[in-house]
Amino acid sequence: MKNPFLENFRPYIPDSSNLRELTILPLLVGTVLGIIFGASSLYLVLKTGLTVSASIPVAVIAITLFRLLSKIGMRDATILEANVMQTAGSAGESIAFGIGVTMPAIMILGFDLDLTRVMLVAIMGGLLGILMMIPLRRALIKDQHGYLKYPEGTACAEVLKAGASKESREASHEGNTADTDDAALQGGKIISIGFVIGFIFNVLMQVFFFWKNTPTKEFSDSTFKGGSVKLDNDPTLLGVGYIIGPKIAGLMMGGGILSYLVLIPMIKFFGGNMTTPVAPELSKTIAEMSPDGVRGAYVLYIGAGAVAMAGIISLVRSLPTIVHGLKGGLADLRGGSSGLNGGTPRTDRDLSMKWVVVGVIVLILAIMLFPQLGLSIFQHPFVSFFGALLIVFLGFLFVTVSSRLTGEVGSSSNPISGMTVATLLITCLAFLLLGWTAADPYFVTALSIGGIVCIAASNGGTTSQDLKTGFWVGATPKNQQIAILVGALASALVLGSLLIFLNSSRTYYQKVDVASVEGRTTVTEDKLFRENGQIKSEHAKGKFEGVDTETYRVWQNTDPASGQVGKYLVNTQGKPVYFVDPGINGILKKDDEGKDLERFDAPKATLMSYIIKGVLGQNLPWGLVILGAMMAIVLEVSGVPSLAFAVGIYLPISTSAPIFVGGIVRYAVDIWLKRKLARRNLTEEQIIAETDKSNGVLLASGYIAGGAIAGILIAVFAVVPWLKEVQDKFGDWSKASNPFFDGGAGGFTDVLALLPFTVLAVILYFVGREMLLRGKGRNDGEEADATQVREGNL
Repeated sequence: MKNPFLENFRPYIPDSSNLRELTILPLLVGTVLGIIFGASSLYLVLKTGLTVSASIPVAVIAITLFRLLSKIGMRDATILEANVMQTAGSAGESIAFGIGVTMPAIMILGFDLDLTRVMLVAIMGGLLGILMMIPLRRALIKDQHGYLKYPEGTACAEVLKAGASKESREASHEGNTADTDDAALQGGKIISIGFVIGFIFNVLMQVFFFWKNTPTKEFSDSTFKGGSVKLDNDPTLLGVGYIIGPKIAGLMMGGGILSYLVLIPMIKFFGGNMTTPVAPELSKTIAEMSPDGVRGAYVLYIGAGAVAMAGIISLVRSLPTIVHGLKGGLADLRGGSSGLNGGTPRTDRDLSMKWVVVGVIVLILAIMLFPQLGLSIFQHPFVSFFGALLIVFLGFLFVTVSSRLTGEVGSSSNPISGMTVATLLITCLAFLLLGWTAADPYFVTALSIGGIVCIAASNGGTTSQDLKTGFWVGATPKNQQIAILVGALASALVLGSLLIFLNSSRTYYQKVDVASVEGRTTVTEDKLFRENGQIKSEHAKGKFEGVDTETYRVWQNTDPASGQVGKYLVNTQGKPVYFVDPGINGILKKDDEGKDLERFDAPKATLMSYIIKGVLGQNLPWGLVILGAMMAIVLEVSGVPSLAFAVGIYLPISTSAPIFVGGIVRYAVDIWLKRKLARRNLTEEQIIAETDKSNGVLLASGYIAGGAIAGILIAVFAVVPWLKEVQDKFGDWSKASNPFFDGGAGGFTDVLALLPFTVLAVILYFVGREMLLRGKGRNDGEEADATQVREGNL
């Protein structure tokens, strides 16, 4: 049956046109932008478990950059070159999400982050996702045109067309030569200003300590024991809240309120008079614990249980859609074109299916060769074949599902986390049936399979969005596929190293008290950590690096009766000397001098580790986990979506609070935008699409990128001694003399520290309302006419 939506469809650039497309400079620029936005996305997913789409910001920056270069005599980029840039640039965000969701779980499972392992998972998953999506391109992008909307891909095409170069407009099917330079430059200007503001804000706060990072209010013991509220002064979180909107931001804040203003005070109230520690905490009574201590000992497990159950519920709810998507995708694939490019139009040419199949086979063979993934054919032949089979089957299954669901509900609502949960459950249950339950190597094997499939599904959905953008603007699919393969490979190589750096730069080495439970423990050789059969040895790092040159052996303590669970460095007498607290999912909040330690909570990585621990290791405080699961069920029965709320229970309220503020600002701006757009008779979907590419969203994207990049660069201070010394001097000054940080404010420090963040929120509101950075020559009537022209082109 013919698709009626295709009968009158014409891409922006006709098939007969030979505009420049896959050229070196745009490909390099797109790849670099992908790495930058991938880095900011990795920082974000480690803090919140969330990422935001990078395609539109990358497209706006790319157009702006080449438009500026054209003004000094260089050649402007065509719309097809700009599309190549956003295609290569989008890979970083999807790979960052997959890495951040899965790889930190390895430390919770009792292993170290290994650079080779992380890079292999990122590369294999990223490239597999793209290659497995290519055979689906005709079926989903072309044959289902009009039925599958691909909202972000369509919105990105609108951005590209609005900023098309003069050469591209002349080559378009309507030959439009109207000047759009001002509009194109304005979008890039807004993102750049947001980037600079976010970057400078975080530098002033984290390097020079101009104001307190986390204003806090703890309620007095006499009125409300254990209750507290906090807010991270973080432009990235404000930007995230604006982009995800008030509904999800409000749900996350609701979870934070339940955690910090209900659960923690309740535990303090009922347990405050107990004279002995309550498991899983073994060293302190509840009365002796701070609110953060109660959260770490009890509420984290409740939150993890809620997130796990919410993820499972989300997966179950999505099953009909997933099954429908799989059936539709496979049916379309069977009925689609053969994939041969001979005689096919330029806009319908894919990479040769021969190279796609060869590429998948080579990647699977590589997975079976590297021992770091726990799937080496030389060490465990049957495990290797079985794991490879799971990756191929589950990988293609969820790439198909992800690609179709992205077209139906968009990238933001695509349940990649649910697909990862399903992959780990299937893998772990299969391992359990086969008796493969030992931590080494099966924990690593299961996580490697889950990580590869997660990244493949994430990148498959991203690839489909990019190809839809290309379909609208008249791009060559083959060139886009090459571009995103290059972008994915480059991002995978860089982001793996960045994950290791972010963890190691914030890892803290604490001397073990000889009088503590850990200090009194003697670790026998059979309990020492082994990797590939060999006892692992390390030197102390951090402030002890170069001071203590002794070689220690590693003990991964998984028994709470032997002291704090985690990694220790043990001397030759079997005595723990150092507790090694990682930067990701670390439990220590302050160092020995009382200074705050920055930590990444990585909520979804915790969920993945708990699935593996729970099924294979059967080693969890199940009472607390089940309590959290019941909370998620209560929310669902009450008609409240549980996943965002559950993430709010798990995360510190200091993370949810600035996201909530961003959501409130978005709510206020959208009221005005919807009134403004009401005169244009748009559908609800079109109104949402317009608000999703408004000035406020562009500024918020700049906040996210600038703040996150600053946070990454500031991590260098922790590993460069002289920079750390400079930072410490500013910290000492602020403690003594700066009322916005700690000194001389008479108890008003926390209130004063909120003022800079308030300024950020006000700027975001004014830009969203177009009261700032409106641009030249723009009025509502002109904007409406331009939009109607663009809608006519669609």
